[in-house]
Amino acid sequence: MSLHASLQEGARHGIMSGYLDTLSMVERLHRLLLDVIKDEFERLGMLEINAVQALLLFNIGDNEVTAGELKSRGYYQGSNVSYNLKKLVEMGYMHHQRCEIDRRSVRVRLTEKGRSVRDVVGELFSRHADGLETKGVMGVDEIDQVNHFLKRVERYWSEQIRYIY
Repeated sequence: MSLHASLQEGARHGIMSGYLDTLSMVERLHRLLLDVIKDEFERLGMLEINAVQALLLFNIGDNEVTAGELKSRGYYQGSNVSYNLKKLVEMGYMHHQRCEIDRRSVRVRLTEKGRSVRDVVGELFSRHADGLETKGVMGVDEIDQVNHFLKRVERYWSEQIRYIY
């Protein structure tokens, strides 16, 4: 193998190794996020809902949305969004109503109980954002840079999906 070919192979191995590290990190970060939320709810004695359900409530916010919209807004690892929405309605965290135009579609919005959970998660995220900055982990510029690169990866993956079909 020529020196040039050897260097190219090394570069390909480097990007592949880095890419696999990035994929692994994204997956671990999501699991850790769910653990952080779970820990906060356990600390507060709020044991009725799980971390995925709390994240769903946070992502709904003040909006009225469909299950499909929720799936596109957030990733709920290993969870069935429709099942979790049904449970949240049953437990009184959200209202649901069939869409008048498309009777198959159900729109959901938070109840007062759901808004209180959303607020707990929002306060947790706010504390963490402040902590990242005050402890020198990341400032606004670094967070912007991470988001910039992650959006580029998201765009690339989206394009790959479109080109398959």
